[in-house]
Amino acid sequence: MITISPFAALRPEVQRAKEVASLPYDVMNSNEARSEAQGNPYSFLHITKSEIGLPESTDVHAQEVYDKAKENLTAFMSRGILFRENKPCYYIYELTFNGISQTGLVCGSSVNDYENGLIKKHEFTRPDKEMDRIMHIKTTGAQTGNVFLAYKNVSLIDDLISDFKTEKSPQYSFTAADGIKHSIWVINVEKTIKTITDLFRKHVPASYIADGHHRAASAAKVRAKLGADAGPGADIFLTTLFPANQLRIMDYNRLIKDLNGLSKKSFLKMIAEKFSVEEVAEAFRPAEMHEFGLYMKGQWYKLTAKESIIKNDALGILDINILQDNILGPVLNILDQRTDPRIDFVGGIRGLEALEKRVDSGEMAQAFSMYPVSIEQLFAVADSGEVMPPKSTWFEPKLRDGLLTHLIN
Repeated sequence: MITISPFAALRPEVQRAKEVASLPYDVMNSNEARSEAQGNPYSFLHITKSEIGLPESTDVHAQEVYDKAKENLTAFMSRGILFRENKPCYYIYELTFNGISQTGLVCGSSVNDYENGLIKKHEFTRPDKEMDRIMHIKTTGAQTGNVFLAYKNVSLIDDLISDFKTEKSPQYSFTAADGIKHSIWVINVEKTIKTITDLFRKHVPASYIADGHHRAASAAKVRAKLGADAGPGADIFLTTLFPANQLRIMDYNRLIKDLNGLSKKSFLKMIAEKFSVEEVAEAFRPAEMHEFGLYMKGQWYKLTAKESIIKNDALGILDINILQDNILGPVLNILDQRTDPRIDFVGGIRGLEALEKRVDSGEMAQAFSMYPVSIEQLFAVADSGEVMPPKSTWFEPKLRDGLLTHLIN
């Protein structure tokens, strides 16, 4: 069973919450962050993307970037933009978009649980991205990025959180520029805190990383690097736990830079051995598993995997692996999606127009639109101890950075 802990969050004053809250650091590049934070000295991007306050030529992984993040975090605290909770608490975080809400519990999850496999993974991590977060955490002394965890529903937990939301008013409640409403409740009553801790310890055997593999891995490695200097704050990492039935996974689509020397005609002929190929008149979004959209040279196609290539194991049944095993690998010679520079990924939130734009510009040769992975498939892969290809799941809406931060010192 998993262990969760309350923590004393670093959080903004109520009147500044909307200005402080920022999109996660890893969903935008430096230029996008610079534009997003322009004119807003309270944006948490000054901490999570601190290179925006340095010359544009600055290497984003230079020590001066992490030092700037520390400087800005200290300034936010000294100016009263952020304050530290006076006792360990749990926090309820509700996201509402297009009339649909999902509610999670913000808490400290155990690094021991992560290292012992009770917090399950479904992706490999990249060393360069891990090192970036390690340096950020070590330099700032803070976990600024939230790890998005899922767990299999427990009605007792669902009911407790629902009742608390009904009986209490949220500490923060605002709608961001993208139309997503963010509401946060503070749970500071000792009896309720103990009940929540006990419910997870008794009824939740494992949690699953939905988004934030690099943040989780980095938290564990920071504790190891600190060794004897690691305080109890390093034993947990910042997480939000969502029950599985409230989560929405969107498609995560693929863009390919070239056809590996093939003509369009030759490429279509080769893939027709494994897929039925049909020209369609408009952008094709798959409606069910084992369907794929293909866009190249101004034309959309509907691809349907033939029964002979569909496997029944947790990994083989996934469309992302069907695509890899039958097109990306053998036809396009993309053997490792994590490292091959010829492939790029676009979250479904950006729409199919984003795929068309990059192909039509000549930047990319073709695009594949994917059917989303289900939460049950994610659980099955993680439970089997296997991993998915990178960029397999896109969760929407996103938690905002800056509303709740965990200081490890």
